[in-house]
Amino acid sequence: MIHYLQKHLDLRCLLQIHLKKALEKQKTVYRYIKRYADVAVSEMEKYGIPASVTLAQGLLESDAGESRLARINNNHFGIKCFSKDCSKGHCANFTDDSHKDFFRKYKSSWESYRAHSQLLMGRRYRHLKKLGNENYRDWARGLKKAGYATDKHYAEKLINIIDELKLYENL
Repeated sequence: MIHYLQKHLDLRCLLQIHLKKALEKQKTVYRYIKRYADVAVSEMEKYGIPASVTLAQGLLESDAGESRLARINNNHFGIKCFSKDCSKGHCANFTDDSHKDFFRKYKSSWESYRAHSQLLMGRRYRHLKKLGNENYRDWARGLKKAGYATDKHYAEKLINIIDELKLYENL
């Protein structure tokens, strides 16, 4: 009986720890949305990219602003550097990255959001603009199809984030 109670208490403790971590993550996600929603809307008005897609990508790619890339490089979208002649401080890679994976560094998060918008207006993605700024599902699928990410579930992840957080109606 004592063994059963100890096991039950251990499980309960683990559940409490898990719940506490989940609640902290949820707070982080909502802080991120509050901080960057206006920037995403502003970029939507200028470039026609759905703000919900931009925010979902930022949340996913930067782990709600908690990733090392976002914290150190202000890079919220995992934008890589393909420059042949980088000036010092233009890009960086971390020890867990491939020697070929250099990521852009930005002076501010806003600059990262602008670079993301400009990237999506480039030849590879600009055809998505014809979808309008309310069709987030087709935008997500189009980004995946055009090669934005290698994760085969990328589109579904973006759509799930938008649906779960109701980003389509909160912006």
